[in-house]
Amino acid sequence: MVEDDDLTPNVMSNQMWSSNGEFVPPDGICWVSVLSCLLLACSYVGSLYVWRSDLPRDHPAVIKRRFTSVLIVSALSPVFVWTWKVYTGVMPGPSLLALMGIRFEGLIPAIILPLLLTMVLFLGPLIQLAMDCPWGFMDGIRVALDPWFWALCLRDMRWLRNQVVAPLTEELVFRACMLPMLVPCASPSTAMLTCPLFFGVAHFHHVIELLRFRQGSVSGIFLAAVFQFSYTAVFGAYTAFIFIRTGHLVGPVLCHSFCNHMGFPALSTALEHRHRLTILSCYLLGVLLFLLLLFPLTDPLYYGLPTPVCTLASVPSSLCIS
Repeated sequence: MVEDDDLTPNVMSNQMWSSNGEFVPPDGICWVSVLSCLLLACSYVGSLYVWRSDLPRDHPAVIKRRFTSVLIVSALSPVFVWTWKVYTGVMPGPSLLALMGIRFEGLIPAIILPLLLTMVLFLGPLIQLAMDCPWGFMDGIRVALDPWFWALCLRDMRWLRNQVVAPLTEELVFRACMLPMLVPCASPSTAMLTCPLFFGVAHFHHVIELLRFRQGSVSGIFLAAVFQFSYTAVFGAYTAFIFIRTGHLVGPVLCHSFCNHMGFPALSTALEHRHRLTILSCYLLGVLLFLLLLFPLTDPLYYGLPTPVCTLASVPSSLCIS
C-alpha cells in the first residue's frame, strides 16, 4: 500500500489499470461496496419510518411525508457513491453522473427501446386489457392526450407514488448508485444478480405494516412477502441488466413505472376469460419475442460503447459487449 500523501490522481489511476488496459480493483473493495450498498438500502427504507403515524401507508398524509424523506435520501445517494469512490481510491474515466446513468449519449434509444422490450413481455396482459376495456382505441388516445386527465393523475398521491416517485427513487438508489459500487468487485453479471437482493429485502418492510394493521393472517402475510421478494428480485435483475447494457437510468425508471402500472400478470383471470386461447397465445408470444429481442434491443452499440459502468468491470463480460 502507498502512503496517503502518495495517493495523487495520477498514481492511483496507474494502480487501477493493468498494462493491458483492464481495470484492477483495489484490495478489500468488495467489503466496502457491499457495506455501502447495505447502508444505502437501510437509509432508504429507514426514511419511510422517520414519521410516526397510526395511518395506513396509502393515506395521502403518509404518502406526502414519505415523499419528503425518500426524496432527501435519493438526493443524497450520489454522496454515497462519491464517498465510496474517494475511500476506495477508484478513479473511473467517466464522470460520477455518467456512472449513474445520467448522460445524453444514446438518450433517445434509452427512452424508447427498453420500454418497448418490456411492453413486448406484457403482450398478453395488454391484449387482455384491450379486450376488456369498454373504450375504443380512439377514445383511449383522446384520454391520453387530455391535459385534465394528467392533472387528475398528478393530484392523486397513490398514482404519483407508484408511477413517478417510487420508480425514480428506487432505480436511482438501487441501480444507479449500487451497481457502480458492485461492478468493480465482481463481474457485471454477478453485480446484476447481487443488486436485486438489496432491492428485494428492502420490500420486506411492507410486512411490518401488514402485521401492524392486521391485514391478513400471519402466515398469509409472510407468504405474500416471500412472493413479493421473489418478484421484486427478478424484476430488479431485469432493470439492472438494462442499466448495465444501456448505461442509462431513464430506461429502468420507465420500465419500473410501466410494470407498477400493469402489476403482476393476472394469469388466473386469463384462464377464465372467454377468449382465453387468444390471450394465452399472446402471453406465450410475448415471452418468446421478449427472449428473442432481449439482447438486440439492449445492444450497447445503440447507447454508446462502452457503457460507463462497464468501464469499472475487472473482467470482460458479455453484458458489456455489442
